[in-house]
Amino acid sequence: MAFDSRLLTGIGVLVAVVEAGSFVRAADGLGLTASGVSRAIARLEQRVGVRLLHRTARAVSLTDEGRRFYDEVAPLLSGIEDSATRTAGAAARVHGRLRISVDAAVASFILLPHIGRLLDRHPDLEVDIEVRDRLGDLVADGFDLSLRFADPQLPSGLIARRLSTTRVVTCATPDYITRHGRPQHPRDLEAHRCILLRDESAAGRPFGWEFRRDGETVPVLARGRLMVNDTHSLLAGCLSGYGIAQLLEFYIRDRLADGRLVDLFPDWAEETFPLYVFFRSRSLPPAKVCAFLDFVQEEITA
Repeated sequence: MAFDSRLLTGIGVLVAVVEAGSFVRAADGLGLTASGVSRAIARLEQRVGVRLLHRTARAVSLTDEGRRFYDEVAPLLSGIEDSATRTAGAAARVHGRLRISVDAAVASFILLPHIGRLLDRHPDLEVDIEVRDRLGDLVADGFDLSLRFADPQLPSGLIARRLSTTRVVTCATPDYITRHGRPQHPRDLEAHRCILLRDESAAGRPFGWEFRRDGETVPVLARGRLMVNDTHSLLAGCLSGYGIAQLLEFYIRDRLADGRLVDLFPDWAEETFPLYVFFRSRSLPPAKVCAFLDFVQEEITA
């Protein structure tokens, strides 16, 4: 037999009436009218097949059958309320294992330098970070979320939240500038050593370079005898002083601040990449996911 949710509602009204001692006071506590309370009790009595309450002009009291029924169901209703309270508390408590998928650069330059603060803030949380080149299927692979610089071309079942954007910075070391001179315009780069980043989706050709300012876009044919396929290698080559590279500002903020790298074209700063967090689509994400989203927004992208 299917469960009738109205039965549980009626039991809750009965308990309220017994505790309040009258329909009127129970109605005030439940946010109902007195007639609404009376109808709920009548439906409950019809459902169980016995009269549960004696009704007088002054008060209400339980019948013998009503007392037996009340004594049996009141503890059960209290248990349901206690369970709901515990569940709500667990939903609000940040705990358990949070599985995150990121690419190597986001892991090294953005997430891992800050993740200790998240763990200190939530002592019952564990974080499992897995480096993957592509977003993949978060749901099938058991990940809670992914943090990436990417356009939100979403598979079904995921939500994308844009957290921030970062500039594409064309940079070199002071030593390189001393030895080869500083380019004054983006087109001057065609005469410089450029370190190229391979575009795996374009048959191994390097990513193109372009510069944007005030609505103007300048494409540059960057040339170089050194090409790499990951951000770590690109940064290492640039820091060696060999050549000029294009890197996301999020990855090199510290190195720009301490002078190890120089932003060659700060006025051409309109090319940006968005940072997205991808997570499973659900109306009430777990507390651990909400805590991570707040942490990234407050601590990393601030």
